[in-house]
Amino acid sequence: MRLPYFADSKSIDNHQSLTDVGLNLLMSLFFLTFLSLYGGMHYYAYRKVSAAFPLSFPAACSLVVCMLMMILAPLLVRFLEREGFGTVAVPLAFAAYLWMGFLFLFFIIMLVIDLCRVLARYGGHLFHQDVLVFFTDQQAFLVACTVSLGVSLYWYHEAKAVRLEKVVVPTTKLPPSIKSFRIVQVSDLHLGLIVHEQKLKKVISEIEMVQPDLLVSTGDLVDGQTDGMTDLSAALGKVHIPYGKIAVTGNHEFYAGIKKSLSFMKRAGFTVLQGEMHDLGGVMTVVGVDDPAGTRVGYGNINEEAILGKVPQGRFVLLLKHRPVLAKQSLGLFDLQLSGHIHKGQIFPFEIITHLFYPVKTGLSRIMDASYLYVSRGTGTWGPPIRFLAPPEVTVIDLVNRSVKE
Repeated sequence: MRLPYFADSKSIDNHQSLTDVGLNLLMSLFFLTFLSLYGGMHYYAYRKVSAAFPLSFPAACSLVVCMLMMILAPLLVRFLEREGFGTVAVPLAFAAYLWMGFLFLFFIIMLVIDLCRVLARYGGHLFHQDVLVFFTDQQAFLVACTVSLGVSLYWYHEAKAVRLEKVVVPTTKLPPSIKSFRIVQVSDLHLGLIVHEQKLKKVISEIEMVQPDLLVSTGDLVDGQTDGMTDLSAALGKVHIPYGKIAVTGNHEFYAGIKKSLSFMKRAGFTVLQGEMHDLGGVMTVVGVDDPAGTRVGYGNINEEAILGKVPQGRFVLLLKHRPVLAKQSLGLFDLQLSGHIHKGQIFPFEIITHLFYPVKTGLSRIMDASYLYVSRGTGTWGPPIRFLAPPEVTVIDLVNRSVKE
């Protein structure tokens, strides 16, 4: 059974002009914020370079020009990608996002060093003691650069791997004929310029190895333009799962263009649930909702409680939802919610920041007597192709029927 959230593809077209206007405003605000913060990090780094190595005027100008190019590089990558210059966009994307990761680490390390120096200096004044400055400006700069470079390279290789996370969820709602049911979740794969064939092959290999009954994608399957990704959708389309493949949208599906994103997911063999419920062969009911990014750009409304309220009683309910938000009205109406979006911060200490907006832990949590939430760390990367203390995962969830005696 499927409850249509949009009647047909024509309704999507009717929303498209409003969607484009809202999306442009949303992206403009995002890029303005990004450029302000990213520009500030570059200014801080410039001050540290000039303090460590006094620069001549030509050298200072050259450094400023290089930094301005790096600040604008992510925008240039998107422009080149949209215009079809993929051969130029790919190497530029790797350079720009690896630099972004390096700069973030350098920024954090230098902040820690500066804080320690300030505390030592003011502590000395407070206790009337001479304090030895343990790092000169040049030494601090070289230490921060060396550590950032080494760690970035290590985290880059860590991000390329895929870790299987296995969890068991007990239930009494599966049919008596089914002792267990295996779900594999991928989330935040971000297929595009950086996450491409090599990473996807590893993910597909892990999926096929564990032989799931159902494959689900909880959003952000794509990252940018989908025009040149026919080979990726074809590779996913060759993955055959007994009970099929089901997906929901994430915010990046809307950033990439919702029509093209939906086309990509459907070519890859996914049934995309957009405020719908789907009867999975009498085994369970799967409910999927769109990401709120859609409503912000005029792409309809989501009434999660109303959809869940129409599920037949006694049926196991799997809720697919990109963001790990627990709607109070929906509690007790589903058995397992699968989400992603936060990447566990991707690079520590971003986890602290994401926790302020989404105060849930990654992994499995029991939220009621028989209801669970699982939040994935994500399968790919967004922005810098590195991860620290948040390894990428493919999640294996075994539903075990407790009503069946061994």
